Amino acid sequence: MSISMAVTSRAVRLRTRLQPWTPVEQLHGRRYPEPARIPAGLRRSHAVERTEVAGRPLLRLTPRAGADGSHLIYLHGGAFVNPLLPAHWWIVRELVQDTGTTVTVPLYRLAPEGHVDEGYDFLAAAWADLVARPGTDRVVVAGDSAGGCLAIGLAMRLRDAGQRLPDHVVGFSPAVDVSATHPAVREIDPHDPMLSTDQVVPMAAAWARDRELTDPLVSPLYGDVAGLPPVHVVQGGQDILAADALAFARDLARAGNAGKLLYEPGAFHVYVGAWWTPEARRAVRHVRSLLRVPSPAVDRPGTGPSRA
Repeated sequence: MSISMAVTSRAVRLRTRLQPWTPVEQLHGRRYPEPARIPAGLRRSHAVERTEVAGRPLLRLTPRAGADGSHLIYLHGGAFVNPLLPAHWWIVRELVQDTGTTVTVPLYRLAPEGHVDEGYDFLAAAWADLVARPGTDRVVVAGDSAGGCLAIGLAMRLRDAGQRLPDHVVGFSPAVDVSATHPAVREIDPHDPMLSTDQVVPMAAAWARDRELTDPLVSPLYGDVAGLPPVHVVQGGQDILAADALAFARDLARAGNAGKLLYEPGAFHVYVGAWWTPEARRAVRHVRSLLRVPSPAVDRPGTGPSRA
């Protein structure tokens, strides 16, 4: 673990103690939260459009210097109940900085107001809207924590419907089993500087609504991974989600999935948001490589290497 990661982890633990998450039972009747403002740097480099699909808002950021046909759909985390935060924009910024990638950020309805079924209906509509646009050559769907769960679940839903799949899926500390039944979850809990099992599971239950926590759309670990596009798991070890994310990565490997596991034993939940650390920079470099649109000579079957 790098020195910067160790220092950042301690700072995260202190911030979590000073600003604990609001219990889900206290969220009913709240004023619905707005997403964080897009940072000035991203607004300078990208033209921003706010539109609606299936009655829900989404943000599209198109590079002012010219789009290259690559697209990133980013699904933010927050235990299904919290809005898009400045840290999520930091991740997006690092992934697409100085690229020609267009970014789509669907603002799914949070729990307890929203739930898993309407969430996936919206994401499927946002996906269909994007891939119907001309020049959508390469699409990577990425998400952190709850958003990583949604990214994987969306790929499963698209596969089952026989629709076009993302070229790659990326889960930053994905919440692949919100039932938290793996014995290692409680063992890691005291060492996780950010998450608490007793707080997170009720939030996931609010999102699941009438579905079981082991339903594959709620917890993709219980789903079939065959036929998925390459799924890349970026995971830190000081995270209550680590054991399940590693188990999911093993399932993918056994199925012959071409995705990669990037594991940092000393890193915390969604460590890629700590963009100043070498661990985060390694993860960002990997994801940026997935966004590159191959030349036609390489991308056509039989003319060169297959897509990674």
